Amino acid sequence: MSRPTKLFETYKLGPITLANRFAMAPLTRNRAVPGTFVPGSLAADYYAQRASAGLLITEASQVSQQGQGYQDTPGIYTKDQVAGWRKVTDQVHERGGKIFIQLWHVGRISHVDLQANGGAPVAPSAIRAKGKTFVNGGFADVSEPRALELSEIPGIIDDFKRATKNALEAGFDGVEIHGANGYLLDQFARDGANKRTDAYGGSIENRARLMLEVSQAVAAEAGADRTGIRISPVTPANDLSDSNPQALFDHIVDGLSALKLVYLHVVEGATGGPRDIAPFDYAGIRKRFTGAYIANNGYDFDLATKVLDANAADLIAFGKAFISNPDLVERLKQGAALNDWDKTTFYGGSAKGYTDYPALAAEPAE
Repeated sequence: MSRPTKLFETYKLGPITLANRFAMAPLTRNRAVPGTFVPGSLAADYYAQRASAGLLITEASQVSQQGQGYQDTPGIYTKDQVAGWRKVTDQVHERGGKIFIQLWHVGRISHVDLQANGGAPVAPSAIRAKGKTFVNGGFADVSEPRALELSEIPGIIDDFKRATKNALEAGFDGVEIHGANGYLLDQFARDGANKRTDAYGGSIENRARLMLEVSQAVAAEAGADRTGIRISPVTPANDLSDSNPQALFDHIVDGLSALKLVYLHVVEGATGGPRDIAPFDYAGIRKRFTGAYIANNGYDFDLATKVLDANAADLIAFGKAFISNPDLVERLKQGAALNDWDKTTFYGGSAKGYTDYPALAAEPAE
């Protein structure tokens, strides 16, 4: 029997009608073809299995080789990668689903073994993050970055623009810019990583500049009504911090709203951790933003229902629950038990822990 909640209502997201208010959060799975970073046939199966979510958001996909930070993550900068993603979008659309691709550049959260000619990763400033990346089959300390030259920044923006064009060619319904979790755009925005003294450093306006310029370029390519962005104002992920996150993200959200982006995807609290790690007025940024608000971090059926009923969000992103429950929407609708996830298969591997989790209809009757 269906449980009463707004979660199962349709939702109009720009020009797209979503079947429900579930979003599948971007989830890094490290299963692209090594060397070419093309999403393979298993990826098409994986996303198609989960197409009952109102909106699928893919795992983060690098906009260039320089933007890669982890082993075997997919790209969206070569013809072969575009062709691989086309197989994904075709299968999702055949199942009636809607899918956006998340575009990222990891900045300093990378390793020399992933960079062209073993070069240093790039960052706003030459400050090494305290953290690990997944490379060469295991976890290793991230490498020391070099500061991007001012002359290189237009090229970064162009990479996002080119990736957006490729994403549309691959059949995606839209794109999500990764501005969260301590990666490049977040590194520029937050003063814990950005010590620049040029037009991209110092003031809030300068530090926010790259995120807003990338957003403007992507929206110009895809259309603002097919462009979303993810932010994480207070997460300490990837060794990032800011001295005044409320003022910073109030300014950023005002700029994103002026661009008329279709949604703002917000990691509330610490990514994958406590929701109350630091004070922040999420309701305030929801009011500042004219588009849809996707709430993310630690949501279950009850919290999602409560937040939607209070009109505190428009869509709710679920992460790990979608890894182990391809039919999460139907399970929550019926109040059925959820499959447990296997953490050992989250990053890398084959079909095990990726496409072999059972759906309700496939489970044996007791």
